[in-house]
Amino acid sequence: MVNAETARNIVGIIGNVMSFGLYLSPSPTFWQIIKRKSVEELQPFAYIAIATCMNCMFWMLYGLPFVHPKSTLVITINAIGLVMEFIYLSIFCYYDHQNQRRKKVAIGLSGEVVFVLIIAVITMVAFHTHESRSFFVGIICDVFNIIMYASPLTIVKRVIRTKSVEYMPFYLSLAGFANGCIWAAYALIKLDYFILISNGLGALFGLLQLIIYGVYYRSTPRRGQDIERPPEVQLSTDTLNT
Repeated sequence: MVNAETARNIVGIIGNVMSFGLYLSPSPTFWQIIKRKSVEELQPFAYIAIATCMNCMFWMLYGLPFVHPKSTLVITINAIGLVMEFIYLSIFCYYDHQNQRRKKVAIGLSGEVVFVLIIAVITMVAFHTHESRSFFVGIICDVFNIIMYASPLTIVKRVIRTKSVEYMPFYLSLAGFANGCIWAAYALIKLDYFILISNGLGALFGLLQLIIYGVYYRSTPRRGQDIERPPEVQLSTDTLNT
């Protein structure tokens, strides 16, 4: 009979693998940037990647032993995600020929690091139990994680208006749904409200995207027909997903 701790670790490892796949999802786009030696029309990605970095940093803080013990799997996947987002941003800045935008990226990242450090200090100084520290940091983590999960929904209005899912990547929506489900299951085995809330909502957001995809799939113009095409971007929105 598998005990709860073993089951939780198994589910967490599966969640790590799925989250790693999501972090890899923008890599084809960045390979194109390297080949073209230009970011072209992908400017918004930098700001999304910066937000994902902060999401990862806060979940790493949440998983530290002095905040929420026995959360090693939460730390590992977010550390991997943070490194990958830094790599994406480095590639972006290297091939971005606008110095002003590079400065904004640098300022944005520096501001995030300072903000996370301030929260870490407040956590250690103002709160003295694991429960109070987990509650304080967990609320912040949930806010950013929900924003990350909800960000793909911004395209829904366009899908409904054009009656086309050309702008909604199916596999990214499916992966976001599955990722939310697996981390919600992880949180349920040994109840963790903060991981459960954000990932439970993430699973619902992913399900909504899949339903919308199913509704408008048949009305989507096929290749060769005239359609308004957006810049080719695949965004790492699920980002953490822990």
